[in-house]
Amino acid sequence: MALRRRSAITTWPLVSPPAAMAVLAATWGRDLGPALVLAVALALIGAVLAAVHHAQVLARRVGEPFGSLIFAVAVTVIQVGMIVVLMISGGPQAASLARDTVFAAVMITLNGIVGLALFVGAGRCGVALFNAKGTGAALATVVSLITLSLVLPTFTSSPPRTQFPPAQLAFAAVTSLLLYGMFALTQTRSHRHVFPPAVAENPPTEIGPSPRQPTAAMAGLSLTMLVVAWGAAVGLAKVGARGIEGAVRDAALPQSLVGVVIALLVLAPNTLAAVRAAQRNQVQASLNLAFGSAMASIGLTIPVVAVASIWLDGPLLLGLGPTQLVLLALTVVVAVLTVVPGRATRLHGGLHLALLTAYVVLCFHPYSGSEVPM
Repeated sequence: MALRRRSAITTWPLVSPPAAMAVLAATWGRDLGPALVLAVALALIGAVLAAVHHAQVLARRVGEPFGSLIFAVAVTVIQVGMIVVLMISGGPQAASLARDTVFAAVMITLNGIVGLALFVGAGRCGVALFNAKGTGAALATVVSLITLSLVLPTFTSSPPRTQFPPAQLAFAAVTSLLLYGMFALTQTRSHRHVFPPAVAENPPTEIGPSPRQPTAAMAGLSLTMLVVAWGAAVGLAKVGARGIEGAVRDAALPQSLVGVVIALLVLAPNTLAAVRAAQRNQVQASLNLAFGSAMASIGLTIPVVAVASIWLDGPLLLGLGPTQLVLLALTVVVAVLTVVPGRATRLHGGLHLALLTAYVVLCFHPYSGSEVPM
């Protein structure tokens, strides 16, 4: 029984990408009924999860700190592709999709992944230890990226208030890419010594064996399957775009939930990987994954959608609204107070999880009757 279960676990990532490609070929250019919409949704989920699995294999083959970087970029490529495809298909109604998805990714990573990692890590050791220098540099980069890309447009004088003028959009795109590139070089070359995990006090017994390093053949197969899964996920997003937006509209839910769904789908495996690392007393690896995912989401998404806006119809809205700005400011303050000591308890993890819960609740009720939506 255990052998069959292990065989199924190792087989599905190899089967999902070709199966998703088959579904894509069968549904491309067709009007989808309920059954086909369900098939496309399941194939899309399978392709995304398979892509994340193969990205994890490549990350383990390369090792830290390059592994977290490769994993974050590989996952973000799926997110960017889905955003661009849905913006092209959705027209003017999808003008804020990039903003909603990036902000959802930031809230999930800074509050969800970080909160779970600290809660699990501190629960095993009493206190979660990490390198404050490297983690602080990562947090500073994330805060700078999101401020330049999503906060400044709210305070520009161009109409509408949440839209960047072309020159400022170009500046934000180039700056985002440069900052992300600078951090990647710092993490992997000039200051690699500030990113290894800290030594835990009273380290607990490991939970299960550590994952083995994949062979070169396994890494090559995963790279091939990753490319196939990328193509299938983006293509299926285009095929199912109308179904996704129609479902949100029929349920009378805010349009911003489309971005939240994309971020949740893409980052769910990252969250699981971070929790597993925290269970092995590797809290620093969990934080590297969280902040790396946030940086990749902003640093790669904003430049791509800025270029795509050249031929997209309608405006590109990037500025955050009042509720989002309050949540972001509170998240930054709590994150700074968490990172500076280099050690955290379950209380710190609980605070971040509380902020994520508030964000999820406000996604369904984005503003009160007295607040004008932006």
